[in-house]
Amino acid sequence: MVLGIDDTIERRRGKRIAAKGIYRDPVRSSHGHFVKASGLRWISPMLLAPVPWAGRVWALPFLTALAPSERYCRVRGLRHKKLTDWARQLVVQARRWLPGRDIVVVGNSGFAALELLAAVGRHKVTSITRLRLDAALYNPAPPRLPGTNGRPRTKGARLPNLSEVLASPGAVWQRITVPGWYGEGERSVEICTATAVWRHGGMPVVPIRWVLIRDPQQRFDPPPCWWTPQISSCGSEVP
Repeated sequence: MVLGIDDTIERRRGKRIAAKGIYRDPVRSSHGHFVKASGLRWISPMLLAPVPWAGRVWALPFLTALAPSERYCRVRGLRHKKLTDWARQLVVQARRWLPGRDIVVVGNSGFAALELLAAVGRHKVTSITRLRLDAALYNPAPPRLPGTNGRPRTKGARLPNLSEVLASPGAVWQRITVPGWYGEGERSVEICTATAVWRHGGMPVVPIRWVLIRDPQQRFDPPPCWWTPQISSCGSEVP
């Protein structure tokens, strides 16, 4: 079962709407232009269901939570929960409702947080999101030898940044066909993929499979994505 997760802003004004806050408007903002929006922030997991007569995948929300602003919590003496904390709770709740199903959760780069992905991974949930090109990736830790003192290693040798892999002439690319590419029908793209562990000081260690994507027609910049390999395969709509 493929689920999407995202937050949205409900634009509301008035003195009685206490949980409203000021957030980045994801629709009107861009990389170089920041637009603020006032309202309520909701986060929702959605079933990504292919609709045959529509020719695309629809996102059908089935659970929604209000994520109040930090100022709202501070004024009322409440502990503020980050968006990734809400996401963890919602995904774990979906796992409780679907104990016998393989679950794949797809989110944007805002959900590429080690604490979140390690937490949902413990519940056998596969996560797919976008990763920074300069993320610190390593080989898995080598086997521990008998008689070794000290704490076990959590990582092996450092791997090249994904930006270096992208520019490397030795990278192995394979061409695949993606159905239903944003309403354009089938689209051929090239991917380069391998496994690694993602680690940052003081954070959990997460095993991942990273995927670099590039367009032979050069119509978009190569975005990286990755998933934690908790299950063996994903649906055709996931890439």
